[in-house]
Amino acid sequence: MASLADPLTRPESSRSSGGTTSTMASVTAAGAAEPSTGTRGRTSILTRLRAGTTMVVVLLVAVVAWWAVTALEVFPAYALPSPQAVAGAFGSLVENGFAGRSLFESIGISLYRLALGFVLATVIGIPVGIAMARIVLVYRAVDPIVEFFRPVPPLAYIPLLVVWFGIGEAPKVVLIAVGTVPIIIINSMSGVRSTPPVRLRVAQCLGASRWQMFRRVILPSALPEIFTGLRVANGVAWTCLVAAELIAAQSGLGWMVQSAGQALRVEVVIAGIILIGVFGYATELLIRLLERLLVPWKGKA
Repeated sequence: MASLADPLTRPESSRSSGGTTSTMASVTAAGAAEPSTGTRGRTSILTRLRAGTTMVVVLLVAVVAWWAVTALEVFPAYALPSPQAVAGAFGSLVENGFAGRSLFESIGISLYRLALGFVLATVIGIPVGIAMARIVLVYRAVDPIVEFFRPVPPLAYIPLLVVWFGIGEAPKVVLIAVGTVPIIIINSMSGVRSTPPVRLRVAQCLGASRWQMFRRVILPSALPEIFTGLRVANGVAWTCLVAAELIAAQSGLGWMVQSAGQALRVEVVIAGIILIGVFGYATELLIRLLERLLVPWKGKA
């Protein structure tokens, strides 16, 4: 006689009950191990609140330290104005502008130049980088050019661009593009080349065409590194913009800082530096937001 312990000899109801209990236990364990969507949402909100609180605290500490240094007169007032003086300069800039230019006009023209140059560099850099990674002939032709111009400081191009294009908008836009396009090219090429070979083999086994492989496998794999290049290029673009406006401009934030420095208006210089930093950080956050929308899988297993 078969033993009662043998599962094959148990009554059907007993086996069904045992299986259901086991399944329910597994589901319960899985649910306990993996946090719910609501829990993840609350965790994300708390993380953002902590990050925001940390930023506010750091800014407050920096302002207090700045105020303490000026109150103790570590530096002369004309060399390092107090936070109150810089705040007053902000108010004056908003109301009266500087040297016949309104503050909003200077901000707008700088953002316009930056956007044109950065978009031009992106439109050129990403396709060229992808082509260099996929086509050997393109890589051999373009790589020496990129590596030749990449170490040259953007400031070195300014006299030449002024001679070629004058002091209008063209030299500033071209300078931003020339200074940032090598970064975008290199990161785009590196992103394509870092595509895991196993993904390509799987796509080939599934019968994917060359276009499908590029659109579904290569481009998604390269996007994280492409966005890293865009974020680095954003900082370089602001550097190129301010450098161009310091030398060959009659408007913009860089021009305002340069003119205020020549007039020994240090409080306006600091206000301009703060504005450049704020808008530079804002464009960085914009690129991060675009990255989260287009590359939601980045950083996830």
